Formats: sequence, C-alpha cells, structure tokens
Amino acid sequence: MMDTQLASLSQQTGTTLSQQNLTLATAESCTGGWVAQVVTHTAGSSTWFDRGFVTYANDAKVEMLGVNPETLAEFGAVSEETAAEMSAGALVNSNAMISLAITGVAGPAGGSSGKPVGTVCFAWCKLGQEPETEHQHFDGDRQTIRRQAVVHALEGLLARLK
Repeated sequence: MMDTQLASLSQQTGTTLSQQNLTLATAESCTGGWVAQVVTHTAGSSTWFDRGFVTYANDAKVEMLGVNPETLAEFGAVSEETAAEMSAGALVNSNAMISLAITGVAGPAGGSSGKPVGTVCFAWCKLGQEPETEHQHFDGDRQTIRRQAVVHALEGLLARLK
C-alpha cells in the first residue's frame, strides 16, 4: 500500500515529466528499487518512466551502469562521485532524458565514522549535462532511512525540473 505522500510524489513526478516531455531512469542501491516502485504507482507511468537499475553490489554498479572501479576504490560506493557516475550511467544505458541515483548506508550495520548509518548520496543528471550531487544524513531505522531517501530523491528531481 502506497502512503499518501509517496502517491502524491508519484503523481507530481509523472505530471512534471509529462509536461516537459521527459523520460526518467533510476539507479538505486540502498533503496533497492523503491523509487521505481513509487513512480510506477501512477497509471500511465510507462509514458515517462523508462527503466530502473537496482545496483546493490559494486559489481552491478560497474557492469550495468559503467561506474569506474577506480571511483569505487577511491571514494567508495557511498559517495557523491559514485552517485554521479550511477546517474550518468543510467542515461547511457537507457532511453531516458533525465536520471536520478541513490547510494547509501541504510543500516543497521555497515556504517563507519566517516559514513555513518543514514549517510545517503544522490545525483540527478539531465541528458547532455553534468550530474548534480549532494549527500544527506537521515536518522531512524533501516526502513525510515530508505523512505526518507526515496522522498528526497523525488523532491530533488522535482526541484530541478522547476
């Protein structure tokens, strides 16, 4: 069951992308396809949602999205650099015109002093442009962190389309 906030974000995303004749691709790690699930909640989403990549493992990021192994080695999977390459790779490997990417530490384990549980990196990329990135820190349990990341990714997309 989709809650009202996520359903509203799905509708807003679809309306905005449709009005601008854009199609979306997603590249998700810690959210495991949740953004794709949200955006396809809206009927007719096939007109503005091209595809979603769930690249949880580093090998998947490299193989499916073309993330440079050196980026992963130097900055880690949870980094703005990796998120940027994920979003750019989603465009290269799809028919979409805009993408978003999410990679983070949802917990309860896996955090470090530099990247504690709740650290999530995002990127948004429009075809022909450089990705825009940012990172956030969310509090809560695994489900709460993942949900906040989904909301932030879609709100960030909408802000960039205004």
